[in-house]
Amino acid sequence: MKDSRYIGRFAPTPSGFLHFGSLVAALASWLDARAAGGRWLLRMEDTDPPREMPGARDAILQTLERYGLHWDGEVVFQSQRHDAYAAVVDRLFSMGLAYACTCSRKQLEGHGGLYPGFCRNAGHARENAAIRIRVPELIYRFDDRVQGRFEQHLGREVGDFVIQRRDGLYAYQLAVVLDDAWQGVTDIVRGADLLDNTPRQLYLQELLGFLQPRYLHIPLITQPDGHKLGKTYRSPPLPAEQATPLLLRALRALGQQAPATLSSAPPSEVLAQAIAQWRPDAIQARPSLPEAELS
Repeated sequence: MKDSRYIGRFAPTPSGFLHFGSLVAALASWLDARAAGGRWLLRMEDTDPPREMPGARDAILQTLERYGLHWDGEVVFQSQRHDAYAAVVDRLFSMGLAYACTCSRKQLEGHGGLYPGFCRNAGHARENAAIRIRVPELIYRFDDRVQGRFEQHLGREVGDFVIQRRDGLYAYQLAVVLDDAWQGVTDIVRGADLLDNTPRQLYLQELLGFLQPRYLHIPLITQPDGHKLGKTYRSPPLPAEQATPLLLRALRALGQQAPATLSSAPPSEVLAQAIAQWRPDAIQARPSLPEAELS
């Protein structure tokens, strides 16, 4: 269905080169936007300079272009959005919806990742402290276009979560919600590793008065040992001369048609046919997909 109001986005982190798993996510997002006749934005999630790899930003942009995944408008860099994040943190803190947390990692050991609320009513000053958002004792649920109904009780399963780190850097959960709303994103297509982050983002959207986008979480491409295929494995950059075979392989990962007759076609032809035949309902509804199954 064509929808010119559709706005999608791809938001890589420049901590390494674009790897095959990232290509699958980018392709799914790009195809979903193009098949709808919508826009596809590119946002660089560079909020954590210590993790950023020199040259990764440019390498990611070059790879997307060489693979035919062209974006609309200017690239947005989260590192240039700090003033917007700071204003929201200040507002939430002044309203009592967020508070300062001085807990160390050692203090939080043994709680299974669930924040026990040690600083919730302590009234700490903000200096040298992380900022946490108070979560309600409520279930947040949504219907994912591939994975189906997903729900999470924020109080029992997550606890108050960090929106600004002790070192002053802004947390992913806050930045992604603010930027998606600011850019008018209507549809988010991303990896299933972020499925359980979504209820936290739904809560922030509700708290800040933002519209809720539609979500589509694709299976995560994993190593043979089951670990996420990611930048921590120091994946080499995707070679430009392998664009067509890797795009076809990515289409197979998404359950789409990838006919052998296209094996010698340029990326533009592969993508044009993929847009015409895009079927999100063909994507497997499972959280991960071993890379070995795609060869």
